[in-house]
Amino acid sequence: TSHKTVAILATVAVLTVALAATVRAADDSNGNPLQAQIDHGKSTYAEKCSHCHGPNLMNSGTITPDLRVFPDDMTRFVTTVKNGKNNKMPPWGDILSDDEIGSLWAFISSRRKP
Repeated sequence: TSHKTVAILATVAVLTVALAATVRAADDSNGNPLQAQIDHGKSTYAEKCSHCHGPNLMNSGTITPDLRVFPDDMTRFVTTVKNGKNNKMPPWGDILSDDEIGSLWAFISSRRKP
């Protein structure tokens, strides 16, 4: 691996830890996201994500995953949102703040299928 790749991965790891701390800080006493954070994630999703991922977290007939079942891991989610995926999903790391990404995670997690 190149030094640049290692540096990028280290940066993503640090940002993911910082984001996780931000999300935990917004949790209630039981570790659940606060409703205000979920609501903020819902509005961010509607504005930024629903065009491709569908208004109800799924967009049948496209390559986008059903967000009601994926993502199941916060680190993977944050990395995908920040850096994009396979030249199909654009990177949002320069557009969305860590708080917005944390709120998106809270919203999507709250809508997960059992």
